[in-house]
Amino acid sequence: MLVVFLLVFCLGETESAADSYVAALYEHRVILNPNPRVPVSRREALIHMQKNLDIYEEQAAKAAQQGVQILVFPEDGIHGFNFTRSSISGYMETIPDPQEESWNPCTEPDKHNNTEVLQRLSCMARRNNLYLVANMPDLQPCPLKTAPSTCPPDGHWQFNTNVAFNSDGLLVARYHKQNLYYEESFDTPPKLELITFDTPFAGKFGLIICFDILFHDPTVALVKMGVRQLVFPTAWMNELPLLDSIQFHRAFSLGANVTVLSSNLRYDKLRMTGSGIYTPFSATFHHAVKGDPEEGQLLVATVPVLGPVGVNSVTESLSPVDAQSDHCHTDGCADSPSPGSSYPTFKATMRRDLYWFVLINETQGNLTVCHGTFCCHLQYKWTAHDKSKELYALGAFAGTHNSSQCYALQVCAVVRCAGLEAKSCGQKVEEAESKMDFRLEATFQTDYVYPSRKTGGSVHLQQYLSLSFSSFSV
Repeated sequence: MLVVFLLVFCLGETESAADSYVAALYEHRVILNPNPRVPVSRREALIHMQKNLDIYEEQAAKAAQQGVQILVFPEDGIHGFNFTRSSISGYMETIPDPQEESWNPCTEPDKHNNTEVLQRLSCMARRNNLYLVANMPDLQPCPLKTAPSTCPPDGHWQFNTNVAFNSDGLLVARYHKQNLYYEESFDTPPKLELITFDTPFAGKFGLIICFDILFHDPTVALVKMGVRQLVFPTAWMNELPLLDSIQFHRAFSLGANVTVLSSNLRYDKLRMTGSGIYTPFSATFHHAVKGDPEEGQLLVATVPVLGPVGVNSVTESLSPVDAQSDHCHTDGCADSPSPGSSYPTFKATMRRDLYWFVLINETQGNLTVCHGTFCCHLQYKWTAHDKSKELYALGAFAGTHNSSQCYALQVCAVVRCAGLEAKSCGQKVEEAESKMDFRLEATFQTDYVYPSRKTGGSVHLQQYLSLSFSSFSV
């Protein structure tokens, strides 16, 4: 039996205070185009983007005053979202590949046309003497030099893109998002990009964007290359109970033994909040709650430099999850008994997936629930719990996530049910008051196991989410 706690902590190493740097990220209350599906002129797009860049300027200056060495802004923070392929055209700039040419937009503004946003970001980094990462749309002509392939019908590529500048304003990295999430304005790159940049204060940083974090490529691929620091602009929509921003981003940092600089948008209508600086040893984060003013937040933290662990030190999956074999696709299969449990089991939906659950009814005890051959084991003791007010369950899932974005999962979860009926288990819950001492175990069929905890009120519960990256297909 594999104890998940061991996966989290046995990889850690002690870092001295001298081996550190100062990082910052800004959770940005983005100023949106009120009609993003209507094309605008370049001038109108620039007027809009300058409003967000003005805020970036203010935050960069504040970060510099606190000795920040690297500053990260969120996905879509400059231009917004919900564009069509044609309506985003006024917002796009053609970003040169730093691997092919050296360019400082701040000191060489005339080298490329229509690069006002790049120039302003470059000067922002240079003026404040810090590394800066931001997200913007990139237009590339066909064919791509780095990956010849069939062009899109309109004759050019459009990419969701991270750009990184050094403290002199030099463009040092450009990354095109690999895993798009309902982004009709952008193309998937024809070739996977594993993009890093080097710094004098912390070594190598890798670049990923939002939905990328759920996939082997590029995220785990970067970790397997030995990258220990990931820069992560995101526009993350929180989805309880398993995929709240802080919950999962911190879990990834622990499970992969890396630092994650996670900069999210703040936009309450789409449940966007939650940014953090996560290391295997610490976490500095902000997450707005109901009633908080809808405004930006600058986070600053001293971060330990993580030493290299060697290429391919993160091994391949022990045995890839079969996305089909253990997942029930018919009513007859789903009605089959869940093996390994002496307590009544039942089925309920959580995040559109059908879980097997067992209720946690006793003061203390041991429970097992299985989905097919995948079993979750809980040893627990309540330290504060009112059965007349809150119901809890242990759930298990192994199979393909039920959405248009297809990927395989193995999940063990202890959750509060929305009501006092079993059928409410797996539904969204924002508050809880119970406390539990527990140990949760499972034998996962992958090395990529991420232990997460989401608390509300004084609740102390924990879910373990295993994503079988080797079985992902999109």
